[in-house]
Amino acid sequence: MRHSMSDHAEITRLDTMQHWTETLPDLSPAAARRLGALTPIRLNRGTVLFRPGDAVTGFPLVLSGRVEVFLTGPSGREILLYAVEPGQSCVQTTLGLMGGEPYSAEAITANDAELVLIPRPLFLALMDSDAAFRAHCMQTFARRMQDVTRLLERVAFGRIESRLALALLDLAEGSLVTATQAELAARIGSAREVVTRRLDAFARAGWVATDRGTVRLLDPQALRHVAARLE
Repeated sequence: MRHSMSDHAEITRLDTMQHWTETLPDLSPAAARRLGALTPIRLNRGTVLFRPGDAVTGFPLVLSGRVEVFLTGPSGREILLYAVEPGQSCVQTTLGLMGGEPYSAEAITANDAELVLIPRPLFLALMDSDAAFRAHCMQTFARRMQDVTRLLERVAFGRIESRLALALLDLAEGSLVTATQAELAARIGSAREVVTRRLDAFARAGWVATDRGTVRLLDPQALRHVAARLE
């Protein structure tokens, strides 16, 4: 279930200040004070941070948890562009803040998460005045662009089997993956019907067992061998 950030029943402000500014090294005292005055917030799983067409009002810094950013095509098919975890940045937000463009994707918390939202005026002021803050933002942006480039390479050139095997291994908690086939398709940039056929083939080979909304990994080593063909 997806919730909006405006749904206050799904968002609880933290009772105590976190020393989250320590994750941004070498900040000037003035920048640290201004950022330290911001209050971290806790978001429940399934909270929507932004949707296509929304204005970019601030820069989210993820302190814990994971935020996933999806792009939806005219047919309704989704693809996972990237995920934002602590220490990582959101390409959509950075481009929107710097270029003034609205969001073209949707961001949803994949699990319970904590983040700090730096308002746009403060973000732009710190980009102008604080070298350490600017360097952190640009370095994390560059790393994230590399991730997006790798995604494009995988979608364009990688085999479906390899992308699916890698996604299963990445998502597994122990030997269990909790995800629908539509969600797996979004992760690898394919159609649900294609994922269904590949999972059936994996099951016939004895590598996985599927059930409604779950996939159990029976032979992770075989999946790792298939995933290795992606490189």
